[in-house]
Amino acid sequence: EVRLVESGGKLVQAGGSLRLSCTIFGDTFVDYAIAWFRQAPGKEREGVSCISTSGVDYAESVKGRFTIATDDAQKTLFLEMNNLKPEDAGVYYCSVVPEGDYNDCLEADYMDYWGKGTTVTVSS
Repeated sequence: EVRLVESGGKLVQAGGSLRLSCTIFGDTFVDYAIAWFRQAPGKEREGVSCISTSGVDYAESVKGRFTIATDDAQKTLFLEMNNLKPEDAGVYYCSVVPEGDYNDCLEADYMDYWGKGTTVTVSS
């Protein structure tokens, strides 16, 4: 149906920058929200940022440092991460949900499709 593939995760030093990508394969919906989530070891999966026809949203912990964007065809999702901190480390996942099928696109329970994740490691 729909397949998501993340890429770009790597080891970076604190204060550095990194750009993650997520490619959407298959026939998708007319309108949908796309989101980034992350999960650190021993912690719950949390919403990082999402973009939809309503705009964009960010977790408080990344506001001012991260930027979410899509390409013109909305087949690729990006996450520009700046001034990385050790607490930003974890597995980053992209996900999609049809527009109208969610109340909060930073809530993981609403998401219908997930990628397998890409690992971001931040050294202090």
